[in-house]
Order: sequence, then structure tokens, then C-alpha cells
Amino acid sequence: MVAGKQPATYADIEAAPENLVAEIINGELMTHPRPSPRHGLTASALGVELGGPFQKGVGGPGGWVFVTEPEIKFGNNILVPDLAAWRQERFIVPERNYFEVAPDFVCEILSGFTERRDRTIKKRIYAEGGVSYLWIIDPRLQVLEALSLRDGAWIDAGAWNSDNMVRAAPFDAVAFSLADLWPMDKPLGFHEDPTPLYAGDR
Repeated sequence: MVAGKQPATYADIEAAPENLVAEIINGELMTHPRPSPRHGLTASALGVELGGPFQKGVGGPGGWVFVTEPEIKFGNNILVPDLAAWRQERFIVPERNYFEVAPDFVCEILSGFTERRDRTIKKRIYAEGGVSYLWIIDPRLQVLEALSLRDGAWIDAGAWNSDNMVRAAPFDAVAFSLADLWPMDKPLGFHEDPTPLYAGDR
């Protein structure tokens, strides 16, 4: 944050244009455009894959609550992951528009505008906030990276591409095809150029 500048508040988030996603990171209001269609389809497909078995208990253990693009307060920061989930016994409906109980799981779906932020400062804040599991999905390269928190630091828990069935903690009780997360695109081979999948990305 610029020296002498007043830290951003939730009022700044409320005043942000509706076509932007607004977050407060290290006292600074940061905004970015709403996701591209490719990004949104991946988020929706992931919610379908996980919501049935892990929230509804259809073909899986249940016990989780999923929220798309929630506002979550981590100290003085307010972050908006693409998908977050709480174990049912820890889920508390907030009295305000943002959650104050850290989720057990967060997923960030990368886009050109947010990738650096997702992979650096937000990743650190999630660790400091005690989020146990982080998935990072790149719909352009068609890969999923899973991370688990151990002693306050992220450890690599596996990576998958479109040829793989994913079975990743904390949702390793059920496997799903990673290729199902990109309904607009055929699975990308290792030697194929992913550049066309960046078209319209933001």
C-alpha cells in the first residue's frame, strides 16, 4: 500500500462497479473483471463434480458446504476465491456479506488478469489463515495442482492433466475426469499449442 494512504475498507468494496470483482489485499482495494466464459464454465463444472458427492452425498460421503465466489475475511484482507468449501460442522452462515470463518478448502481458477495474484499473495494469505487445502486450476493449460497445508506451509499434493482421473484431497473419496472441466475445448495434448485457449481470457 502507498505510504500515507488510508487502508481500504469494506465500503470501498461495496462502492466498486458491479462488473468487477473487488478484494482488499494488504490494505489496498484490488479489482479485476468478471471471469471469461471459459473460466466460468470450468468453475461451474467443478461445482457440479464436487457438489453432488460431497455436499448432497450423492455417490459420495457428503459433509461439505460449497460457496461460489464468496467474500472471506482474513484479518484485514477480504479475498474472493472462485470456489470455497467448509466442512459442515464448521460452516456458519455469516451475518454480514462476508465470511469470517476460514474455509477448509479453496480453489482458484487462473486467468491472465489474476494468475500472479492467485499464485503469490493470495496463496500466502490462505496459508496464514489456516486454509487446509488449495487447488489451482489452469483451464488454458488444462492442469490442476493440489496443495495441502502442513506446519503453516504449502506442500505439493499432486498435479493432473486432461488425460487423468483426479483423486485429490480433501475430495479423494471420489474420482472425476479432469477433461470434464473444459466443456468448450477438447483435451489438450502435450505437444499441442495452448495459445488458442487464451483467446478472450481475462
